[in-house]
Amino acid sequence: MTESRSWLLRLVIAFSLAQGAVSMARPAVSYRALSLGADERAIGVIAGVYALLPLFAAVPLGRRTDHGRCAPLLPVGVVLMSGGCALSAAAGSLAAMAAWSGVMGLGHLCFVIGAQSIVARQSAPAEQDRNFGHFTIGASLGQLVGPVAAGAVIGGDLARTSGYALLAAAAVAAASLASLWRIEHRTPPRPREDRTTVPVRSILRTRGVPAGILISLAVLSATDILTAYLPVIGEHRGIAPAVVGVLLSLRAAATIACRLVMTPMIRLMGRRGLLTTTCLIGGLLCGGIALPVPLWALAAMLILLGFCLGAGQPLSMTTVVQAAPADARSTALALRLTGNRLGQVAAPAGAGLVAGLAGAATPFVLTGALLALSSAAALRRPRPAGPPEASSVPGSRPGHPAEQGNRHA
Repeated sequence: MTESRSWLLRLVIAFSLAQGAVSMARPAVSYRALSLGADERAIGVIAGVYALLPLFAAVPLGRRTDHGRCAPLLPVGVVLMSGGCALSAAAGSLAAMAAWSGVMGLGHLCFVIGAQSIVARQSAPAEQDRNFGHFTIGASLGQLVGPVAAGAVIGGDLARTSGYALLAAAAVAAASLASLWRIEHRTPPRPREDRTTVPVRSILRTRGVPAGILISLAVLSATDILTAYLPVIGEHRGIAPAVVGVLLSLRAAATIACRLVMTPMIRLMGRRGLLTTTCLIGGLLCGGIALPVPLWALAAMLILLGFCLGAGQPLSMTTVVQAAPADARSTALALRLTGNRLGQVAAPAGAGLVAGLAGAATPFVLTGALLALSSAAALRRPRPAGPPEASSVPGSRPGHPAEQGNRHA
């Protein structure tokens, strides 16, 4: 592999390890909280705190990367993730669990903002769909291995074994540092007088940005609810933690499969059609998890759901990057992540309240409705913006809806 492409492979490896650590830690946090006496509402609050600190930090970090280097955010994120996992293992109260979960979430945000900004900055327009798709395969690989590893460790004495899982997650996160050397291409810094700061309101009013944010929020909320509440469903239905880990990994494997075949699907359906279809079907499947189906049917639903969820994240990244002004792409990606974290705060906390009142399966119905709403946002045709841009999918037809001008308001 040439040096010009090795940065992407190393970034995917690092993201796989970082996401694997988080995907291992999140179920472990839920099980450790259960061992400390948490109910469904408390689980929702702890899952929401994971996103609370990032909710306020995303835009300032995005501003920083728009006018500076992205790579320094990556090791900072790794240290915070690893520390949050290790300290969660030692926590003896639900309040401490929530606090260290927030540190873990802040570390994950730092890592993701830095990594996404590197992909956006170092990818030509014609490579963005492919490179963001490969980048998010790293996340899916982590989501594939992490829950299985957690399920293999956790069992019996939940307090002790969930602590072991959290310590293992801390070590995996730290291992990602090995892939981060010279990850960012060196470019001369822009003169300060040439830098422009695009107002957040202007970015949010740009056609394509709000839809990308909503789609990303809905898809991530669905993934987050699955990670936090499938263990609770498993406890209620008598499904062992190891089996829950396998079910979560089946979902992640299907997401990887989707991203591996995403380019031909875009050629066939267009970006807008693919987003609309996958969000709508994903919403129906997510709501179906609330039904008391046999284990094999639950596994089949999770596989199909994972495939549908695979398209939303990378294509929403491309949508936001291509819609945003050139001087505000990292900030636009940070706004997208702010929307993600807002969903991660509101969805689990709301889900915890609803689960406490109406049962642990109810959050899946609400998340399915959110996915269906996002499919309507994806259906909206972008406003024509002059001559069509060069296709970002090799072999696409000029003017294809997947690639038509999304750069302007």
